[in-house]
Amino acid sequence: MSDSSKIIALASDHAGYELKCRVAEFLKSGGDEVLDLGTNSADRVDYPDYGYAMADAIVAGKAGRGIAVCGSGIGISIALNRNPAVRAALCHDATSARLARQHTDANVLALGSRLIGIEVALECVKVFLNTKAEGGRHAERVKKLGKV
Repeated sequence: MSDSSKIIALASDHAGYELKCRVAEFLKSGGDEVLDLGTNSADRVDYPDYGYAMADAIVAGKAGRGIAVCGSGIGISIALNRNPAVRAALCHDATSARLARQHTDANVLALGSRLIGIEVALECVKVFLNTKAEGGRHAERVKKLGKV
């Protein structure tokens, strides 16, 4: 049985479907276990539904981290961040992905498929998943992020 903390949840709306599929391929080729929460086509859907599904999966312990994609990354990250257990960070480059992990211990990477290319997105994924939270002076701030 898999350690769910090592499982990476994926979710997207229709605009992010193609990028989500590419991210899934990238992760699986590296040996990562993926929990695909949909959507499963480019047919129009509503991003909040998939953001909420990812938040629920993280809270339930089905995945330790997630990668969420919509057209801009903004809408799905807002939906995710409505849950106090989620710290979704919208990132546009490797530096923002690294800082999202180091400083805010983000547990979800949000990407905008219409704003960044595949290679930049995959670099964000790689950096996000391989960077540890620094803790220290950031820990108390991160703790405040989960307050309701």
